[in-house]
Amino acid sequence: MRLDRKSALVGGVLATSVLIVAFGIYLIGFSGEPPRGASAALTPNVQGTNGSSVRTPPRPPGDSLVASSVELSPQEFQKFKVEPAKEHDFRIQREAVGNIDFNREMSVDVFAPFPGKIITLFAKAGDDVQKGATLFTIDSPDLLQAESTLVSAAGTLNLTTRALERAEQLYEVQGVAQKDLDQAIAEQQSAEGASRAARDAVRIFGKSDAEMDRIVAERKIDSALAVHSPITGRVTARNAAPGLFVQPGNTPAPYAMSDVSTMWMLASVAETDFPLVQLGQDVAVDVKAYAGRLFRGKIVNIGASVDPNTRRLLVRSEVPDPAHELRPGMFATFLISMGRATRSVAVPFAGVVREGDGTMTVWVTTDPKRLVRRTVVAGLQQDGLHQILDGLKPGELVATDGALFLSNALTAASR
Repeated sequence: MRLDRKSALVGGVLATSVLIVAFGIYLIGFSGEPPRGASAALTPNVQGTNGSSVRTPPRPPGDSLVASSVELSPQEFQKFKVEPAKEHDFRIQREAVGNIDFNREMSVDVFAPFPGKIITLFAKAGDDVQKGATLFTIDSPDLLQAESTLVSAAGTLNLTTRALERAEQLYEVQGVAQKDLDQAIAEQQSAEGASRAARDAVRIFGKSDAEMDRIVAERKIDSALAVHSPITGRVTARNAAPGLFVQPGNTPAPYAMSDVSTMWMLASVAETDFPLVQLGQDVAVDVKAYAGRLFRGKIVNIGASVDPNTRRLLVRSEVPDPAHELRPGMFATFLISMGRATRSVAVPFAGVVREGDGTMTVWVTTDPKRLVRRTVVAGLQQDGLHQILDGLKPGELVATDGALFLSNALTAASR
């Protein structure tokens, strides 16, 4: 029993001694000074994705300017694009989505003017044709009948004309009576009228006087009827094939044509924006197929009613397309400017950073060495530029590229 008590007493003394020594070491470490050179070791050197390193200088207490800046070597500074802040005209705009379509006021379905069987096709879908160009030909029984009548009427006219000439000669020598001469005159005039009617009937089919004279002279009938393009434009659809029997007005039309020098932009505009939309107003059309480009046009029609399901109305704009780049069905965004333009300081998108707390910042410099982060108030975004409402003046040097890298590097260096 005595040995157990003695062992317990010795163990307690040793444990107490260890605790006292550990606490003393902790106090010495807490109050001691860091080793020499530790300041340099605590200054981070962050390697960027573009190969540059960003160094944040030592931050004395209370120095907020240095805390939001980075220093770069001349070689590193050249890797960042620095430009003077410029002014730009910003407009309040409204957007609406829509799509491109053919100009239906300049589109036409081409039918055969008379029934017949298609013989030859001369144009394909997508071809650009001039007004008057032959699209297809048909074998027309009506044309055949009209030309036959023309040849017959021309022969009758020739016969009655010669009979009249003989009657006139005989009448001069008292060879025929007056009634015979009158009869010859009446027959010649009737034949002349029939000939004119026959020529007019053939002219309906598009034959010229020269072609009709050749038919009469050669006594050769051609039943092939050519169907011509009524406008200059593009073949948007072809529903014809050789041997197909076509009739006027029977859908689908053998050919569909459209003048593609202008296109329509059909946009669904919100009901709340309706008071801002006016006929003749200039619009910009942003087509997803041509990123970064804007097509200009004018509003030509505003829908008469609002869709009860979407609470939107249809607004149609006419967009010139001389290069024929737009295609029907393309998705597009309708941009319309409201009011006068406001001239403000502008910075490219890559030069403005949205920080974690929602504030917008830019990096400003006055010498090729230090870049200072500055909080700004951003407004509209147009033409690849941020509108800066406050915090930046025109002409100040701003990092227009790589601002996000600088913000990330500063954040990492301050941890």
